[in-house]
Amino acid sequence: MTQTNCSQCNTVLNCNVNNITACWCNQLPAILPLDATAISCLCQTCTLNKINHYLEALYTQPIKDQIAFAKAFKGNDNLIEELDYTMQNGYMVFSKWFFLKRGTCCKNGCKNCPYGFRK
Repeated sequence: MTQTNCSQCNTVLNCNVNNITACWCNQLPAILPLDATAISCLCQTCTLNKINHYLEALYTQPIKDQIAFAKAFKGNDNLIEELDYTMQNGYMVFSKWFFLKRGTCCKNGCKNCPYGFRK
């Protein structure tokens, strides 16, 4: 375990560079394209912000392209706060990303439904 600082916000973090499969970042889905300029670790908050920023660009594409991208992550049942859901008033509110990974609309008028269904 190596102690380092987030290259974006300077927060102290522990990086398991010697065993990357045991590092917290390995629990995140590989959504971001590899960036050849990345030379150091980001903290969990900065990493999730970067992923969500990337997904915001995805959400501007046609829904069929969004679904096609998310399909590769469909089997990932590991829900991640600030990616798959946020907590609001003690309740889990699922994100667009969660619904895209699921791949279908339940027709319940969910808050962040990307499929356009509204009651």
